Amino acid sequence: MGRFQVITLTDAAAARVREIMDTREGARGVRVGIKKGGCAGMEYSVNLVTKPDPKDDHIEHNGAHVYVAPEAALFLLGTEMDFEVSRLRTGFVFNNPNQSSACGCGESVELKPADLKALAEARAQGAA
Repeated sequence: MGRFQVITLTDAAAARVREIMDTREGARGVRVGIKKGGCAGMEYSVNLVTKPDPKDDHIEHNGAHVYVAPEAALFLLGTEMDFEVSRLRTGFVFNNPNQSSACGCGESVELKPADLKALAEARAQGAA
């Protein structure tokens, strides 16, 4: 691969993103971010992208396009985005090494930022 990616996508997540892109007019992908909220302090957000922001990190996997908000990159570095269908829930799942705890319902998480130096080094290696 060689290119720097803040997050990676499983094939299941890529398939779901492609499905969203195919069924929403003008959709160019989804944007992943984090927002304050929930009992553990932060929640993941996934929003439709119709016009990509050039400041976002762009990840492409199997034709699926995911954009990561710059302010979320430190909290999402190294995260695997998956898509899960179970009896309890259907939705995107984030396997995040920066997650220090989660609430019982799994809807909100406590995140510690990755090392800024690690993010800069990863970006530099990906650009080389």
